[in-house]
Amino acid sequence: MLTLYGAKGSGSAAIESALTIAGLPFRAVEAASWTPGPGLEELKRVNPLAQIPTLVLEDSTVMTESAAILIWLGLRYPQSGLLPAEPAQALRGLVFIAANCYAAIGIIDYPERFCADCDKPTHERIKAGATARLHMYWDLFADQFGAMFKPAAPGALELLATTVSRWSGARAHLKEHGPAFYAMLEKVEADPRIAGIFRRHWP
Repeated sequence: MLTLYGAKGSGSAAIESALTIAGLPFRAVEAASWTPGPGLEELKRVNPLAQIPTLVLEDSTVMTESAAILIWLGLRYPQSGLLPAEPAQALRGLVFIAANCYAAIGIIDYPERFCADCDKPTHERIKAGATARLHMYWDLFADQFGAMFKPAAPGALELLATTVSRWSGARAHLKEHGPAFYAMLEKVEADPRIAGIFRRHWP
């Protein structure tokens, strides 16, 4: 059986949703680097970086990085519909989120990792700049990928965008500046197959 390591409000929501849509049974382990406990220790044994989501396959192969996991699931289980028949733009969109949005969120959450001797004012300026950059990325994403979004039949791209847009004020920004795209994200979350997952992650 597949094993998914994750935590409430994390990127594991996208993977849990993808596994559910694909009809794949999995064992869920509550684990996060910020929550000490047996789940974290188990996670460290398979992924020393303690990243979530981490997915361990049936043959004990370890998969990390949300976009990579979603791409693997879409390729391994084509009947799931997680990737379209012509996946080039979906793959581009998944990597866009990973390379741009995830990267900016890492700076917002941990500015001290990117600035030696980071004092409080510098910390706040880095955070503000990275947040503005993140919101610009989401504006670009909505413009470039919104037309291919299928909220009535969400796949890997829709699931990752819906999850990652939950962080760092992106949803509030999109509600004001991209209401049509915001409405599609809301519709993805309302899909009856995965609505309970998103409610659990973001009550």
